[in-house]
Amino acid sequence: MMKKFPENFWWGAATSGPQSEGRFNKQHANVFDYWYEVEPELFYNHVGPDTASNFYNSYEEDIALMKDINLNSVRTSIQWTRLIDDFETASLNEDGVRFYNNVIDEFIKQGMTPVMNLHHFDLPVELYHKYGGWESKHVVDLFAKFARRCFELFGDRVKHWFTFNEPMVIVDGQYLYQFHYPKVVDGKKAVQVAYNLNLASAKAIKEFHDLKMNEKGAKIGTILNLTPSYPASDKPEDVEAGRIADLWRNEMFLHTAVYGEFPPALVELLTKDKVIWESTEEELAILKENTIDTLGVNFYHPSRVKAPDVAPNSVGDWMPDRYYDNYAMPGRRMNLDKGWEIFPEALYDIAINIRDNYKNIEWFVSENGMGVSREDRFLNEEGVIEDDYRIEFIQEHLEWVHKGIEEGSNCYGYHLWTPIDCWSWMNAYRNRYGFISNNIHTQVKTIKKSGHWIKEVSTNNAIE
Repeated sequence: MMKKFPENFWWGAATSGPQSEGRFNKQHANVFDYWYEVEPELFYNHVGPDTASNFYNSYEEDIALMKDINLNSVRTSIQWTRLIDDFETASLNEDGVRFYNNVIDEFIKQGMTPVMNLHHFDLPVELYHKYGGWESKHVVDLFAKFARRCFELFGDRVKHWFTFNEPMVIVDGQYLYQFHYPKVVDGKKAVQVAYNLNLASAKAIKEFHDLKMNEKGAKIGTILNLTPSYPASDKPEDVEAGRIADLWRNEMFLHTAVYGEFPPALVELLTKDKVIWESTEEELAILKENTIDTLGVNFYHPSRVKAPDVAPNSVGDWMPDRYYDNYAMPGRRMNLDKGWEIFPEALYDIAINIRDNYKNIEWFVSENGMGVSREDRFLNEEGVIEDDYRIEFIQEHLEWVHKGIEEGSNCYGYHLWTPIDCWSWMNAYRNRYGFISNNIHTQVKTIKKSGHWIKEVSTNNAIE
């Protein structure tokens, strides 16, 4: 039986500038460029972002491969560090403007909708060293200037814009759990950064509105890594842990983006704990007036929590996870290679949550996928990687997305992470995610079995 998807459904994939382009002709370093320069030993096999997938040089051939597998939309990002010369004035880098114009034009020429994101963990490092990065409201204003430049330059052709990719990961990685540079552990700073990122998104949307981009047929949103926080049991203490984890991990960005204000229960909690952010009435008005038109949802694995083993009112520095512990469910199904649980049903739960609690805003799966290492194990005699595990993974997730759509959730697309195997931060190329493989030594790219499969899905606009 064929399960049809809505007309004009997006069948696509997502990547980012810093993970695909390489550092060619880039005047400034972002935080990951810099981190690799100073601590290359922390990156898998010492592989950094210098070449990445060589998209800066091979974008025409790469986009042609995406066309070969019948993708109708592709999301990437515009690097602040490539487009802008002077961050204070937002003066333009001529080569950066040329490159992004060419990429956008090539996508359109090949019949693909370009979807553009403005920040994918790639803060210019000098703005961190000079101002403290997202700790600074001045940096928020500089980001709004950068966003305006992007709308002015490319808004005649790009109609789908997103401000941030996974802002929660910036908070967690840079300010709590040390997996992004500068590896700070400071709960109060993390709270302020979360506020500032919400404000930066709203200020970018304000620039979008000031330029009347909506009147030109464009929409703007944000991309959030969402998952329900499933409690370990129905005991009140586990349910409460799930409620607070949801407030911090999901609602802090989702509720604010959709409703223009922070969840009252979160504000109450952070105020009680004396870590509440600094805000002004003017800023809160900007948040209220500049909400999103559309939402991107990244989902890889579920979030499971239980009541914390240590009492939340214990003495010590504030961290959000004083209220919950992560929970490993016995009998869970795993991608052992990556260490992530596989639970496709969560995408249905997300779909229904958006339908019932977030204005049934239009949304798409902006990232989903599975990372597997040493994929050359699955190479057949014709030189094709037989990644049946990836096909099964996508198929199962799409079945739950389809169920959500059938029940009225306003989902308009599915993007795999990623079109072509790309550089994955500290993991470098350890785990591969793409429809298309990349030999990082020769930059020869080859369509995997999953790429041939998605071509059929896209052509039929349906899954079996």
